[in-house]
Amino acid sequence: MQLLLTHGASSNRNAPLLVALDRMLTAHDIRVVRYDLPYRQARPNGPPRPNDAERDRTGLREALEDIRKEKAGPVWLGGHSYGGRQASMLVAEAPELVDGLLLLSYPLHPPGKPTQLRTAHLAKLNRPVLFVHGSKDPFGSREEMEAAIHLIPARTQLLEIENTGHDLGKDKNGTAARISEAFLTFVTVRK
Repeated sequence: MQLLLTHGASSNRNAPLLVALDRMLTAHDIRVVRYDLPYRQARPNGPPRPNDAERDRTGLREALEDIRKEKAGPVWLGGHSYGGRQASMLVAEAPELVDGLLLLSYPLHPPGKPTQLRTAHLAKLNRPVLFVHGSKDPFGSREEMEAAIHLIPARTQLLEIENTGHDLGKDKNGTAARISEAFLTFVTVRK
């Protein structure tokens, strides 16, 4: 199994949580590829611009195609925040690219703007999705996340990490171990 894992808007492939997940999952014979989105490859600092999203999805597509060429077997796509949103949008458009999604701190809506939901594509997701959500995440409450997840016609699970915000604690208090354990269980369950 392989997992292409990407970062949030203000980060890169070396984010502490991504590095910790890589270490944990590699110990379980999962090949993890941490990937810098094209906007980050072009600019070492700063958030993505609105016109970067399509190019970032194209980059994810190309990276997934390369991974599939390198080694047979299941391929999952994961991302934190912005990276997870771009991953889910890509899979809604091209589900054949992956076997499932790992979405860390999916940015359901901008903080303080619960009517600006980012859910239009969720009903098109037909791959299993494991959501990991901080209980204090300003991008969506647990109740809002649960309502959004019900839009997805595939198997889903929500893992809530208590007392953490959008960064999921940057792997403090064993966050990566909890996510790794949940992911390993989730990928072995058949629908």
